[in-house]
Amino acid sequence: MKRRPSVFVVFLTVFIDLVGFGIVLPQMPLYAKSYHANGVELGLLMASFSAMQFLFAPWWGQLSDRLGRRPVLLVSIGGSVVAYAWFALATRFEGATALWMIIASRVFAGICGANITVAQAYIADITPPEQRSKRMGLIGMAFGLGFIFGPWIGSRSADWFGSGGPGWVASALCAVDLCMAFFILSESWTPSAEHVPRRARFAQWQHTMQQPTIGLLVTIFFLATFCFTCFELTLGLIISRNFGLDLLKEDDMKIAQRIAGTLFMYSGIVGAFVQGGPIGRLVKSLGERKLIVGSLFLTGLSLALVPMVHGDIHQTGELSWKLLFSDGGGAWWALLGVLALLAIGTGLTRPPLFGLLSMLAPASEQGATIGIAQSAGSLARIAGPMFAGIFFQAHPSLPYLVCAGIAIATGVVGWQKLVVRAERPSG
Repeated sequence: MKRRPSVFVVFLTVFIDLVGFGIVLPQMPLYAKSYHANGVELGLLMASFSAMQFLFAPWWGQLSDRLGRRPVLLVSIGGSVVAYAWFALATRFEGATALWMIIASRVFAGICGANITVAQAYIADITPPEQRSKRMGLIGMAFGLGFIFGPWIGSRSADWFGSGGPGWVASALCAVDLCMAFFILSESWTPSAEHVPRRARFAQWQHTMQQPTIGLLVTIFFLATFCFTCFELTLGLIISRNFGLDLLKEDDMKIAQRIAGTLFMYSGIVGAFVQGGPIGRLVKSLGERKLIVGSLFLTGLSLALVPMVHGDIHQTGELSWKLLFSDGGGAWWALLGVLALLAIGTGLTRPPLFGLLSMLAPASEQGATIGIAQSAGSLARIAGPMFAGIFFQAHPSLPYLVCAGIAIATGVVGWQKLVVRAERPSG
């Protein structure tokens, strides 16, 4: 009887983690500008969270394999309460002091926010293998919904409570989650210490990547995340270019911001629906391996189509529900269709991938193995934006076309090594 509330609390933990991340993320460039940050400081501010997740996700996972999931989740959630309060307090200072306090708070939040690894390991502990991909879809749904609602809550809390509002609201949400986890969350894994291997961080990486199928899945997750982060960074820019907006004009800039926010929310809702709904039936009919490969082909196709959608916003009008049913809505319908394909493709990658990963990893190494995969995803979120920024400057369509090629090539390799090899008769 303890499983159902525990699953709900784990879902809530991931959701609140991503709400907290989304609350403060859009505020980062604004704070950096107000505190006169240079390019290096802005880069540190934006990359610090993902960099810490890259370093600490395997450690949290390995620690939960040794100590159990519950204490590690409680400590990490408590750390998030402190990290976001720290962020809020930092906004009361000025200049370099405020900037470096904010950077330090993001470092600490990134360390604590790596607990999604433990949440996924918890789900794997309490779920039969045949249902793990469906349950991992719930984690993906929480991930998507948190990122949808976070920016909206952040902008409203800044209006209501001032510059420190986003930090205080995120801290309060984490405190609620901590209380629920403390009183409701039951333990899912009680290991015998002698059965849990202890490896240094890079030794764990080497051990994980040397296992052919597990190493391939980690690589696929890195490349899929890399492609998606390129899309996240450049969507507003490519839409502005293809729909005739001049970002040097204040009015056009505001229109671009509204459209980008609307499109991200739309994509997030579609992705969350896919991961929370049909994913279970798709896994049952296709299996994890074919679904992963299919998602990569769909992602590649949709990425290639995004830069091909053009319109003139000054003739068709700004994106709205009313516009979609007018004569000028054709280009917007095309864009929404392509983004729906992309959201479905990317939404179908994570749940079966982590479901399969949890089935292949030994029970005593669930946390460590999932931690390596999450760490690879964090590395992709660091490398992807840098790649996208450089290639977009060379040509706006280039990040999309290159990432489309990466996704399709990864799908081809995945088909050969995940599907064909698995179906080939042994002996």
